[in-house]
Order: sequence, then structure tokens, then C-alpha cells
Amino acid sequence: MALFSISHSTMMMKMKLIIPNNNTYFYSSSSSSNIANNNNSSSFFIRTRTPSPSIHHSGLINCCAKSGDQINEEIVKHKSVSVLLLAGGKGKRMGANMPKQYLPLLGQPIALYSFYTFAQMIQVKEIIVVCDPSYRDIFQDVSHKINVDLKFALPGKERQDSVFNGLQSIDVNSELVCVHDSARPLVSAVDIRKVLSDGWQNGAAVLGVPVKATIKEANCESFVVKTLDRKTLWEMQTPQIIKPALLRKGFELVNREGLEVTDDVSIVEHLKHPVYITEGSYTNIKVTTPDDLLLAERILNINAE
Repeated sequence: MALFSISHSTMMMKMKLIIPNNNTYFYSSSSSSNIANNNNSSSFFIRTRTPSPSIHHSGLINCCAKSGDQINEEIVKHKSVSVLLLAGGKGKRMGANMPKQYLPLLGQPIALYSFYTFAQMIQVKEIIVVCDPSYRDIFQDVSHKINVDLKFALPGKERQDSVFNGLQSIDVNSELVCVHDSARPLVSAVDIRKVLSDGWQNGAAVLGVPVKATIKEANCESFVVKTLDRKTLWEMQTPQIIKPALLRKGFELVNREGLEVTDDVSIVEHLKHPVYITEGSYTNIKVTTPDDLLLAERILNINAE
């Protein structure tokens, strides 16, 4: 496993952070692989392309159905969206001396990729970054380049605690809460708009992709119990979209009964509220290991060709 050793201050001095303009990202720093190998820095740019719309199935958690159409996307364009950007994780599996979401990906902190994507969307009125105070400057230093309100909240012990803390800071007029892992830098605006539309229509929606591998259930002794039907299985991603009142109601139940959840829409699942699945993209990976970091770099380079 590759081990990264990069100080926060060194990383920020080596980077030139320039907001994307006209779908072009400009960077001046070391690439992820160069940093891992301690090579010299380089300057380059990447022009992103608008992803081709994927075949898109949405539905209840246990049933596929048709997604929201262009009319719904046009409606949600005028809604007020509050983004909770979760950036407080420790990222121990990365083997780095800083949280994975702040490691440089082609010269820019991973967390800033989705930060910029959301900041350029007309629906987004504010971004609440849930992070340790020592990393707030990464976002504050570029706040003058965005046209949305920037707020901060403290991370909690568990993911649901971080979401709860961020929820307390949203604007009273917010109509949708959009929760996103900052370690997913490659989420596209196309997929975000689709899941926002489905979230507005259904109260709760989540990006996901159909499971491709064979999944087996095993017992505690590692013997196969049964093979699950993968046609009904989805891998959840983010963003996860929930209407504020519904999310608050879900937290009331979860906190009252001391329930633990591993993702955000699970909070409203406890209310027996249906959750829509919007098919996303397999490239919307979560950067968790050094291999993921190199894969994300490769995807960006391919998109630039």
C-alpha cells in the first residue's frame, strides 16, 4: 500500500486553486501519482466533458420504476437546495497523514471537486461544509469565487451525527437537503439534477448503481447461506436528497430510539417513507484507498482526452 506524507501547509503552498470556468479545470501542482512518488510538480489543465446521460431507472428501495422527467427537472431548478458536504472523516484506510478528502487529486484537494460542482448549480443556495475547523481554510480561501453562501458545522462521532449538526445550520427557506460525501469528487451535475428532481417528487431520493458482482449471504462461520438476486440489489452513492421536514422528523425518531444508520436516507426509511433510487454513474467512486485515488486520476485524464 502506498503511504502519503503531505503536510496541510505544504499542500496548500504547492497548489494553485482556480475555480472551474466553462467546464475547464486549471491546476498547477503535483498529480496524485507524482505526490505518491515524490516527483517534481507539473502544470496542466483538464477540460471536463458533460457526461452522456445514462440509462436511468429510479424507484422505491425494493422496486424499480420510471424517474422524474424533464418537467420535474425544470421545476426543481427553481427550488432552494442546501448542500451538506461531509468532510469530517478520518480516512484511516488511505494510510495518509491527513484525511483522504483533503489529499490532492491532480493538484486540487479531493473535497473541492464536488464543492465546485455544487457551487455552480443554480438550485444550490448554500453549502454547509461539515469539517474539522483546522481544514476550513481550504474552502474559505476559494469562497470569493463562488456565488453561494458558505457555512460550516462541526463533525460528529458518527456520520448521522455530522448530518444532524449540518442540518441545524440550513436556511429556514431551504426546500431540499442534499447530503454528499466530499470523498466522491467525480459526481456529475447531470446526476445531481436527476436525483434532486426525484427527491423533490418523492420526498427522498438517492443516487445508486445496480450491483454487478454476485453477492452471497454467509453465516458467522463463513459458509454460504444463499445467493442474493442481484437484480434487486443496488449500491448506494451520494448525493442523497431529503426534504428538510422529513429529515428532521426522521432524526426525532432515530435519536429518540437510539438507532444507528449507515447512510442518510436510512433515517427516513425508519419512518416507513419510500425512498427513490436514481441510477447514477459507476464513475462516482468514493476515494477510500490509494488505488481509488489513482483510479480517480485516471478517470479525469480519460475525460480530458
